[in-house]
Amino acid sequence: MEIAQYHLEIHNLSLNFGGVKAINRVNLKVKKGIVFSLIGPNGAGKTSLINCISKFYIPHEGKIIFKDRGITHLRPYEVARCGISRTFQNIELFKGMTVLDNIKLGRHINLRSGPLSGIIYWGKAKREEQELEAFLDREILDFFGLTPIKHRVVATLPYGLQKRVDLARALSPKPEFLILDEPVAGMNREERQDMMKHILEIKKVWGLTIFLIEHDMEVVMNISDWIAVMNFGEKIAEGEPEAMKKNPEVIRIYLGHSFTEG
Repeated sequence: MEIAQYHLEIHNLSLNFGGVKAINRVNLKVKKGIVFSLIGPNGAGKTSLINCISKFYIPHEGKIIFKDRGITHLRPYEVARCGISRTFQNIELFKGMTVLDNIKLGRHINLRSGPLSGIIYWGKAKREEQELEAFLDREILDFFGLTPIKHRVVATLPYGLQKRVDLARALSPKPEFLILDEPVAGMNREERQDMMKHILEIKKVWGLTIFLIEHDMEVVMNISDWIAVMNFGEKIAEGEPEAMKKNPEVIRIYLGHSFTEG
C-alpha cells in the first residue's frame, strides 16, 4: 500500500460570511512530521481556515483530506477521532477545575466505557480511569513539568502555565496532527522560549505534524519547516522560512523591512 505523501491536503477551499469571502480557493499541502506555519495580517483568513479543519465552520466549496480520507463534512468529534487536535488563541480551560481534570477532559473522546459503569464508577469505567491517570502521569504531566501542580486549580496559575496546560490537554488524546492557534500570544520572552522548546520537543519525541498560526515572527522563523502566507482570504506565497523572509510580497504586506533588517 502506498504511503500518503501529505498528512493534510486542502483543495480549493472557500468560506463566505454573507458577501465577505473569508477564504477564497485556498490550496495547501502539509507533509507529515513537520512544523507548518500559516501567517498573515489580522483578518487574512487563518483562523477561519483552521476552524474549517476542526469543523467549527463548514466550507462552502473545496475539500479537506486527512491521511487520504475526506474529512470535509465530518462532525467535530469525528475529526478528533481521526487524530486531529488543537489549542485556541484564547485559553479555553475550565478555570475552576484542577490541572489534571482539565487534561483528562481532552482524553474523553477516546474512552469506551458505557454510561452505567461510568455512573457507578465500576468495572470497565474504573479501569479506564486508572489507566488514563497512569498515562497522563507518565506521558503528559511529566513531559510538561506539570506533575507538582497537577492538583492545583487552573485559575490560580500564571498565564504562561495555563497556556502549557492547554497544550497538554490538546496532546492527551494522542493526536497525529496538532493545530496550535497563537500558542505564544500574550507571553513574555521567557515564556515564549519555553513554549518554543516544548513545540520542538513535541515534534521530535511524539513525531507529530504541527500546524501553527502565530504572529510572533521570531517563533515562526525559528521553528518552522515550511511557511504559507495568506492575505484577504487568499494564499499569496509559501516556502521555506529563508525564502519567505526575502519574498517581496510577503515583506510588503506582512513582515515589513524592519524584520528583514533586524
